[in-house]
Amino acid sequence: MSTVTARIPEETAAKLNALAKATNRSKSFIVANALEQFLEEQTWQVARIHESVAQADAGNFATDGEVKDAFAKWGLNVDAD
Repeated sequence: MSTVTARIPEETAAKLNALAKATNRSKSFIVANALEQFLEEQTWQVARIHESVAQADAGNFATDGEVKDAFAKWGLNVDAD
């Protein structure tokens, strides 16, 4: 297991202390769980971005019709002129 030191605002530290006390968990446990969730989310997003860039580099773009259909699902009528 590794140790990481981070500077956080006093307000954030107070919230962390309060949560640790309320849940009877250590601050380290809460921070480790929060960091793991953040990293999973960011890793997923970065992977999707890389996939999207690869698709764009390969020239794989949505057609005008596909774009219109996507907007129509949200009740938006778009004319790409």
